[in-house]
Amino acid sequence: MTIAFYDTKPYDRESFGQTPGHDRVDWRFHEFRLNATSAATAAGAQAVCVFVNDRVDRACLEILAQQKVKLVALRCAGFNNVDTKAARELGLAVVRVPAYSPHAVAEHAIALLLTLNRKIHRAHNRVREQNFSLSGLVGFDLFGKTVGIVGTGKIGRIAAQIFRGFGTRVLASDPFPGPDWAKQNDIEYTDLPALLRQSDIVSLHVPLMPDTHHLLNDSSFAGLKAGAYVINTSRGKLIDTTALIKTLKSGHLGGVALDVYEEEEGIFFEDHSGTVLQDDELSRLLTFPNVLITSHQAFLTREALGEIARVTVENLLALDSGKPFLDGTNVGV
Repeated sequence: MTIAFYDTKPYDRESFGQTPGHDRVDWRFHEFRLNATSAATAAGAQAVCVFVNDRVDRACLEILAQQKVKLVALRCAGFNNVDTKAARELGLAVVRVPAYSPHAVAEHAIALLLTLNRKIHRAHNRVREQNFSLSGLVGFDLFGKTVGIVGTGKIGRIAAQIFRGFGTRVLASDPFPGPDWAKQNDIEYTDLPALLRQSDIVSLHVPLMPDTHHLLNDSSFAGLKAGAYVINTSRGKLIDTTALIKTLKSGHLGGVALDVYEEEEGIFFEDHSGTVLQDDELSRLLTFPNVLITSHQAFLTREALGEIARVTVENLLALDSGKPFLDGTNVGV
C-alpha cells in the first residue's frame, strides 16, 4: 500500500524505518504540510499520515476522498486539526496514537518548570561566557508548594505523581475525576477556580475542545494566585495569548513555561533563525525573562517516537488487510 506522509522530519524517517512492517508500505514522504492546497499530492495513496499542524478540514478531506484515500492516520494523540464529522460523512476513517508516551510529556513539563524556576538556561549561558556570578538566579523549593494539575488523563496523572515525589501538595481538576487514583496518591480533586486560587504552580494536561479553548483567559488569570507559575505542554489554544501577555506585564504571574503556542502553525518545527519573526505576540513573549518556550518537543523521546511509529504502522497494515484498527485509536468510534 502507498502512504502519503506529510510534515516529515528526519526523526520520522528514522523511527518509521525501524518499525516492524515498514517494508510492507510504500512511503511517500513530503516535507510540506497537508492542507486543501496540497491535498492533491495524495493521489494514488490509500492513506495519509499527518501531524499536529497539518490542516485536515472539510475542504482538504473532500479532495482526499476524491483521490480515493481511505484513512487519515494521525501520529499524535490530539485530533482537533481534523474535521472528524466531515471525515465520517465522506467515508474516511481517522486513527490516532492515544498514548505514545505519557511519561515523555509529563517529564518535559517538570523539566520546563525546573529550568525556569532555577534559571538553568540563564546560568548555562553565563557559564559558557565564563560569568560565574549567581546574581539574579534565585529560585524556590518545590517542596511544600501547591501544584494544580488541570486534566488527569494519562499524562496529567503521571505529572501529578512526579510532583508528589517532590513533596508538594497536589490539587487536580477534571470533569471525570478518578477518586481511587487520587486517594492512592494523596491527591485532592477540586474545581478549577479553587485550583487556580490555591496553586503555586498550574500545569495544563487537557485536550483542545470547544470548552477548553482559552481555558486560561483574562478572567481565569485574574483568579490565579499571585506569583504562580503556569506550564502548558498540551495545546497552545488552551491559553489566550493576549491575556497571558497582559498578565505577565502586570507582574501577576511568577513565570510561564510553554511547549506549545496558540499560533504555532507555520512557526514551530521549522528553522526561522535567518528571518524576522512575523508573529508579534510570540516575539513579545520571548522578551520576558520569566517565560521559557520550547518548540513542541515534549513528545520527542526515542520511546515515544517508537510507539508512534508502531501504532501508526499497525493501523496502516490493518487497513490494507481489512482487519480492525488497534483498540482506542479509531477516532470515529
